[in-house]
Amino acid sequence: MIKSFIKCIGKYKKEAILTPIFVSFEVILEVIIPIFTGVLVNIVDFNAEKIEELDIFTKFFYTKFGTDQVGLTNVIIFVGIAIVIMSLLSLLCGYLAGKFCAIASAGFAKNIRDKEFRNIQNFSFANIDKFSNASLLTRLSSDVFHVRMTFQHIIRTAIRSPLMLITALFVTFKINTTIGFVFLALIPILAFGLFFIANKVHPLFEKVFYDYDDLNDVVQENIRGIRVVKSFVKGEDEKKKFNSVSDRIFTGFIKAEKLIALISPLMQFTIYTSLIFISYIGAGLVWSNNSSITVGNLATIITYASMILNSLLMFHFVYVNIIISQPSMERIYEVFKEEPTITNPENPIYNVANGDIEFKKVNFSYSNNIEKLALKNATLTIKSGQTIGILGGTGSGKSSLVQLIPRLYDATQGEVYVGGKNVKEYDIKTLRDNVSMVLQKNVLFSGTIIENMRWGKEDATLEEIEKVCKISQADEFIKQFPDGYETHIEQGGSNVSGGQKQRLCIARALLKNPKILILDDSTSAVDTKTDALIRAEFKNYIPEITKIIISQRVASIQDADQIIIMDNGNIDQIGTHEELLKTNKIYQEIYNQQTGGGR
Repeated sequence: MIKSFIKCIGKYKKEAILTPIFVSFEVILEVIIPIFTGVLVNIVDFNAEKIEELDIFTKFFYTKFGTDQVGLTNVIIFVGIAIVIMSLLSLLCGYLAGKFCAIASAGFAKNIRDKEFRNIQNFSFANIDKFSNASLLTRLSSDVFHVRMTFQHIIRTAIRSPLMLITALFVTFKINTTIGFVFLALIPILAFGLFFIANKVHPLFEKVFYDYDDLNDVVQENIRGIRVVKSFVKGEDEKKKFNSVSDRIFTGFIKAEKLIALISPLMQFTIYTSLIFISYIGAGLVWSNNSSITVGNLATIITYASMILNSLLMFHFVYVNIIISQPSMERIYEVFKEEPTITNPENPIYNVANGDIEFKKVNFSYSNNIEKLALKNATLTIKSGQTIGILGGTGSGKSSLVQLIPRLYDATQGEVYVGGKNVKEYDIKTLRDNVSMVLQKNVLFSGTIIENMRWGKEDATLEEIEKVCKISQADEFIKQFPDGYETHIEQGGSNVSGGQKQRLCIARALLKNPKILILDDSTSAVDTKTDALIRAEFKNYIPEITKIIISQRVASIQDADQIIIMDNGNIDQIGTHEELLKTNKIYQEIYNQQTGGGR
């Protein structure tokens, strides 16, 4: 998993490497400054009798400048200037570290999103069914944010914290071993506490992030169906549903935060215990005649104590971020490692000869469970150029049947052929370019009508677009818009009616000039007159294209060359309108209900 995320650093490796380098320089300068500060304190507390007891740095300056008033003044000036210069350099290094860290972390997050999104684009419908839309949205947004923040802290704070701890401890031990061991004695207590809390918190955050998926799902569903919610006056019920999921997240966070809150008193205990011991031991050593530690040394040690304890606090901050982001990393990695169930063969076919379709004993299950089949033993043959109608009740397997043709799903058992070749032998793009499908849920994207049409053909001319729109009976209402074909379509096509949306989607599918056109109940919102005009245009202008029309209306398919009756995942019967009207009970019942023939 970690390797997958490291690869996402990509072209931002330079910034990711420069960040810890500048952090290291910043820490080194910050560790050196207290040494010079200690020299200043020693000069203020100057005692000629204790020169031999001073640290090596103070001795160096006394030797260089002398111990008279002029020499001490020169030392103060020199050391003061040195402290100012080092402070400025430290500030510069901190600025550069922050700058490179921001670039690296932002780029890292961008690459994660790109990788996730690219992988999602390769998913088959079966892969997409495995993740909910809300879950994928969360994994692309808030989960990436958590991982980005952790990465940012790792390349900066997580470098700074241990480096500061190690260097400050090293200098402290050089000044006084006894005080150095004070820190070493308390660090294992802190480490054990952090490890214990992490094991308890991780599963709680993992559950909370899945609750976030549910929350996004509720919000998306409510916004998508807001007109229905308002028409049925179900706003209060939706609020209760939202509050229920929101309360679960609240409860989960409270449980996790209660445990994380224990880290702060644990850190405070470590800090103040350390300061008490340092003050007690340090004061005793300063006043001891046999000690080599001076007031300046003690001031330096207290400064280092602050640095060490601050580094522990920073480590605590990073640690909490890692705990929070770990479930997010795992969820993102699930998207990374998800292998598309539908892939290109090694030597794909790049040409679809014609619109012939054949199903050979096809079984299909959405869950890949042979005990739960949506399609059972489907066998049929369709000749190129034929118009095929499919009729059946809800859940009878109509959509499942046609979705196997462009390989939106693969058959669980059996084989599907297009143009005389198994669909698994084709290049996926080639197959889907030659099988245009207008799904039950028509989707238009924000942009002009022309831009939406060019999803079917990128370089389509206005004349080509107008031609297919005339076939789909969309040209008339488009020209009534003030901006015509330049009319802006809102996201999801919310500013056009259901029937207009369906006709635009049919035109978009026709623009691909496919060998096979599948309309999956995609004229349900169109009036019967317009429906008849569309079918007449199909017959006149695209007779060579194989047309499969799924419909709940007998009138929409009764002129088809063959009509397939579906029932509970089975092909109940295939025949013409006249044949089925005589022999098929399902067709007779539907026909009589819709025409009043049974009265």
